[in-house]
Amino acid sequence: MGRDRKKQEELTESRMSPAAAVEFLRQHQPFADMEAEVLTYLGEHAKVGLFDAGAVLTHPDNGAADTLFIIIDGGVRGEATGGDGAHVWELHPGEMFPVGALLSRRPVQTVGRAVEKTRCLQLDLAVFDSLVQRSRVFSDFCTRRLATLFGQVQRQVRSTALEGLDGGSTLNFRLDERLRQEPVTCRPDTPIREALQTMRAQHVGSMVISDDELRPLGVFTLPDLLSRVALPGASLDQPIESVMTPNPISLPGSAFAFEAAMLMAQHGIRHICVVDRGRLRGVVSERDLFTLQRVGLVNLSRAIARATSVDTLSSITRDIRQLVEQMIAQGMRAGQITQIIALLNDRIANRIIDLHLEEAEDLPEVTFSWLVFGSEGRREQTLKTDQDNGIIFATPQGETSAEAIRAAFTPWARRINESLDRCGYPLCTGNIMASNPDCCLSADEWQERFRRWVDQGTPEHLLKASIYFDFRVLHGDHAAAESLRDWLLTRTAGNSRFRKQMAMNALNLRPPLGVIRDFKLSTGGEHPNTLNLKLNGVAPFVDAARILALANHVPATNTTERLRGAARAGAVRAHDAEAWVEAYEYIQLLRLRTNQEQAAAGEPLSNHVAPDRLNPLDRRILKEAFREARKLQARIATDYQL
Repeated sequence: MGRDRKKQEELTESRMSPAAAVEFLRQHQPFADMEAEVLTYLGEHAKVGLFDAGAVLTHPDNGAADTLFIIIDGGVRGEATGGDGAHVWELHPGEMFPVGALLSRRPVQTVGRAVEKTRCLQLDLAVFDSLVQRSRVFSDFCTRRLATLFGQVQRQVRSTALEGLDGGSTLNFRLDERLRQEPVTCRPDTPIREALQTMRAQHVGSMVISDDELRPLGVFTLPDLLSRVALPGASLDQPIESVMTPNPISLPGSAFAFEAAMLMAQHGIRHICVVDRGRLRGVVSERDLFTLQRVGLVNLSRAIARATSVDTLSSITRDIRQLVEQMIAQGMRAGQITQIIALLNDRIANRIIDLHLEEAEDLPEVTFSWLVFGSEGRREQTLKTDQDNGIIFATPQGETSAEAIRAAFTPWARRINESLDRCGYPLCTGNIMASNPDCCLSADEWQERFRRWVDQGTPEHLLKASIYFDFRVLHGDHAAAESLRDWLLTRTAGNSRFRKQMAMNALNLRPPLGVIRDFKLSTGGEHPNTLNLKLNGVAPFVDAARILALANHVPATNTTERLRGAARAGAVRAHDAEAWVEAYEYIQLLRLRTNQEQAAAGEPLSNHVAPDRLNPLDRRILKEAFREARKLQARIATDYQL
């Protein structure tokens, strides 16, 4: 008891011994993982600063930053310099600042003000530089703070999730890391019999047909043996090129397993050729990627393609949740997981559309495509999602009117909407569905609708734009939709008033950070004392990325692709974009994990999470992610002088 009292006294005085400083730092990242001798060096060179509430610790007018502050107790907030005192970030015990300014040798960008009586460990610039040089842990944290924390939580999640999966394998490895043997090949004029003998001798299920320079010309697999040789009764003396699949799909060795898995699922194949500089290096099979998976992505995709009824598709959708659980366990990034969810959802929806096309009678003979909007249009769906879809169709000149075409399409679309609902994709409560005549329009009507929204910019128009402008083609012809997109991007890039209205609208959703405490929680409603990860977490990134895309003619709809596209266009700095991507993907991952936990507990899925149920690391990263959202919003506010 006496020792605890002595330690508490040391923490409340304005002085702190090196040993007490080290003991305090070991409770926080990145110090807990730093080398003992470096941490001792830090404790010996740190000074203690005591600041009253309202005291300014850093200010842009003070020149280049020269001191690192590590908060012992109390709190510090960053205030914008525009004069309104709006706070941009808040820091609490164990956190440090201004790392970016010290690394860049520049002034800080915000006023750092104590929100209550606050003590900090202070290190001068020379000591900070020495820590960066001496400790890789400290250096990595300072240069990639959010990414480093994100990596820690991914390892933690992977470890926990694998306990319930009896092992797992990540899809984050490069393909060339799994090439354990030379590829088995033959020339195109090789007799089928000889190729089969080679496959049996080498114990392989596929043969790559190549030329003398090892350029892949085709691939032959065991399923090909059944369908193209055995059943048709083909002669085994025929050349292998007569039964091979030409132009095999390939990826470079630097591609990741995730990319190969996506291609296999999209094309219904089991093998990917690994090719560098035109030369075959090896073959990666579905088994190489999914050895320990209980639900294979490719098998699931094939089952969807073979489904002959909506009831069969409904039963298949139950396996998607199990696949997501496995992907989390494998350490896949949130962006990869949501892309795979979108891929499987796309395949289910496409199969439903095909089934209803087979049954359709008297549909207009016009070119059309099925559009998806919102999160589905961005390929950012989680397990909790509903329908947002529509139809764009052509109107042959001088023939059937748009009204007549619409009247024929909408009953058919209603049957599709109802089938999607049966498969676990609820009907849209806002009626943004292809069965709604307002969402089943000709190309000219869609363009006129978008023109009106951009030119008039009423609150209702802005709300609709935030949903409909994230459109993509799910089924059918792409030409009309891509022409509409190009027209829209040209229109919005030239209309700064509309983009400013979108920006004002977007800034109404602020990340829920408190001034003194960690978070601002909901105070009532169905989910009291929680954070809405969709409305206040994901939406600020989605809305800001959309504005950047509309301003810089970035055709992507996906949020991370939009942020990186804006960086390539020179609109934002690349390292800022990557920090925003890391933050956005962490919140998405937390949403997925929350949905998984809710499903396992038999609870209804929601986007709400109680911070008290998060571990300290998750709370820390969530704060960092919200701060990045504030920085992104601050960038948008500056761009449009808001």
